[in-house]
Amino acid sequence: MLNKDIVAKINKQINFELYSAYIYLDMSNYYSDSNLGGFANWFRIQTQEERDHAMLFMDYLLYNGEKVVLEDVKAPHFEYTDFRQPPVEAYAHELKVTAAINDIYALAYELKDFRTMQFLDWFVKEQSEEEKNTDEIIKRYDLFGNDAKGLYLLDAELGARVYSPPSLVL
Repeated sequence: MLNKDIVAKINKQINFELYSAYIYLDMSNYYSDSNLGGFANWFRIQTQEERDHAMLFMDYLLYNGEKVVLEDVKAPHFEYTDFRQPPVEAYAHELKVTAAINDIYALAYELKDFRTMQFLDWFVKEQSEEEKNTDEIIKRYDLFGNDAKGLYLLDAELGARVYSPPSLVL
């Protein structure tokens, strides 16, 4: 059995990951409404990743005989003023996700819960990638996004992203 505080934090993380999926779906819809299908594609795939992350956390609890507690997922309430804002919001959100995962990891370390630490290692690495990817979109937008041709090419590049299921196996 897992420590009850670890279980509580992982349940909270499950709901945070589902909220993340909602945020990215909202961003995808914003870009779809703005006729930027590549940006919409990138954020829709990000939605799938976040949903998968929630499922991995759920599977971990269930695998360890623990109860999954699903809560209401609040709707995102962003009012986007320009095409740059969603990746900026995404980057800030990923920093919060990283902090939440690090918080679980710190407790697991304190409790010498090596099983949970090993499970979380994948997420620690994944969060590094998530932060890097959103930061790169911001930097590319800053370089090219204010030019119509540059925005078109960046949109095409983001449209080439394909979904890859997570590599983590319990």
